[in-house]
Amino acid sequence: MNEIALIDIFIVAFTFSIVLIYGLYIALRSKETPEGYFLAGRSVGWIAIGMSIFAANISSEHFVGLAGYGASRGLAVGNFEWLAIIFLMLLGWFFAPIFLKSKIYTIPEFLGNRFNESTRIYLSSLSIITYLLTKILVALFAGGLILNKIMGLDMYTSAVIMILITGVYTIAGGLGAVIYTSVIQSLLLIAGALTLTLVGLNEIGGITALHQKLPESYFNLINSVSDSEIPWTGIVFGAPILALWYWCSDQYIVQRVLSAKSIGDARNGSLLTGFLKILPVFILVFPGLIAAVIFPGIKGDQAYPALLASGLLPAGLRGLVVAGLLAALMSSLASSFNSAATLFTMDIYRIFKKDVSDRKLVLVGRLATTVMVILAILWIPLTKFISSYVYVFLQSIQAFISPPIAAVFLLGIFWKRANSRGALCALFIGGAVGAFRLVLEFYTGSFLADYPLWEWVLSINYLHFAVFLFIISSLIMVMVSLLSERRTIIKIRRYTFNWQEIMAPTLTSSGGGTRIGLNKVALLFSILLLIILLGLWSRIFI
Repeated sequence: MNEIALIDIFIVAFTFSIVLIYGLYIALRSKETPEGYFLAGRSVGWIAIGMSIFAANISSEHFVGLAGYGASRGLAVGNFEWLAIIFLMLLGWFFAPIFLKSKIYTIPEFLGNRFNESTRIYLSSLSIITYLLTKILVALFAGGLILNKIMGLDMYTSAVIMILITGVYTIAGGLGAVIYTSVIQSLLLIAGALTLTLVGLNEIGGITALHQKLPESYFNLINSVSDSEIPWTGIVFGAPILALWYWCSDQYIVQRVLSAKSIGDARNGSLLTGFLKILPVFILVFPGLIAAVIFPGIKGDQAYPALLASGLLPAGLRGLVVAGLLAALMSSLASSFNSAATLFTMDIYRIFKKDVSDRKLVLVGRLATTVMVILAILWIPLTKFISSYVYVFLQSIQAFISPPIAAVFLLGIFWKRANSRGALCALFIGGAVGAFRLVLEFYTGSFLADYPLWEWVLSINYLHFAVFLFIISSLIMVMVSLLSERRTIIKIRRYTFNWQEIMAPTLTSSGGGTRIGLNKVALLFSILLLIILLGLWSRIFI
C-alpha cells in the first residue's frame, strides 16, 4: 500500500467541504413547509432529478461490489445495471404521471389511498427497516473497506465521519439539500470512476490486452442456468421483479420524481438516469477486470481497494477517485436518511396526529432524520456479517423482501378488482415467507444439513426464489380479492392505470395548468436509449 499523499487528503477534504457548505446553503433557502422539506417544494427540474436518482443509486457498494464480482467472474453482473434502464423508462412514462396526479408524499401513501391505512403503515415500517438492513449497512461496509485500505482508518471511525457530515445538511435542508448536493456528487463519482478505469486500461495495455489476459468467460453477459449467483433465468425472470420494486415503487428512488415541477421533468429526469446507467459496467465493473489482470487471484471485494491502494494512480488523481467514491456513499446515505424520515413523518406520525401543524411536521422530519443518523452509527458493528460479494449480497436480500411489494404495487395499479384485504394478505404471507428464507441464509452449513427440506429451500438461487415469491404473493392477492368485497371504482380511479391520462397528462405537479401532452423529444430519446441497450446486450460495444 502506498501512503496517501497530502494533496489527496486535501482534495478529499475540499470536496467534502464543498458538498457540506452547498448543502447548508440550500437548507437556508428551503421553505419550512412539509412540501418544501420533504419534496423540495415540488419544483425540481429534470437534470437535477436525473442526476440525483443516479447518485442515490450508485453508492460505495457499487464501486466495491461490481468491481469485486468483475474481478472474480466477469461482466455478467452488469445485467442488473442495464436492466434498470427499462424500468426507469417505465417509471418516467407510466408510473410518474399516476404518482404526480395523486399529489402524494410517499409511495406507501399512494398504496394506502389505493387500499387502506394498514397497508400504508406496514409498507412504511418495512421500508425503514429495509433501508437500515440493506442500503445503509452495505454502503457503510463498502465505504469503510475503502477508507481502511487507503487511509488506514478503522471501519467504525470512517463510517462515523461520513455519517455525521452527511447527516448535518440532510437534517437541515431535507430533500432539496439531498437532491442538489447529489448533482455535485454524481459528477464527482463519474469523474473518479472514469479516471481509475482509463488509467488502469492504460497500465495493462488497453481493451485488447484485457481480452488476451482474461478467460473468455469473463466477457460473457449470460451465465448458464446452473450458475450459483447470476443464472440467465434469474436475470430474465427474477431480476425484473427486484427492478420493478426498486425503480418504480421504492420511496428511496421515487421521492425524487415526486419532487418534479412537472410530469415532463419527471419523465425526462428518469430518461437521463437511464442514459447514465449505461456507465457502471464500463467504469465500475471494468476496474474489477483490470484488477484481475494486475493482481492475479484477487478475491471478492478486495479488487477496487487494491487498485486504489497500489501505485497505479499518481498523487492527486487518487484523491479524485477517493472523493468520487465517498461522494457516492454520502449521496446514498443522505437519500436513506431523508426517505426514512419522510416515511415516518408522513405515513406513521401524521396518521396518529392528524391535526398537527406544518411547522411541527418539519420538526418531526428533522428529528426522525437525526434518529436515523444515530441508528446508522449504532448499526456499524453489523457490517462484519456482510458477504464478500457485497453487491450480490445486497441483491439477494432485496430478492427476499421485494416480491410481495412488487406484486401488490403492480396488481393495485393495473387490476381494479384488487382490494385491501388481498393486499394485506399478500404482504403479510409473502413477507413471512421471504423473511424465513432470509433467516435461513444465516444458518448455511449448520444444523440445516440434518433437514433436507430446508437445505433444499436454501439451495434455491435468490433470483429464482424471487420469482416463486412473486407468484405466490400475486396468487394470494388475486384469490383473497375475488373472495372479498369490491371497492368502488370511483374511489380508486385516480390510483389505477388509465392509458389516456398517461399519454396526455394535463397539469404540472405544482398545479400551474400547463398542458404537457406527449413529449416527442422524450419519445425520440426513449427510442435511442432502447437501441443503445439492445446494442449493448448484443455485444456491439463489447
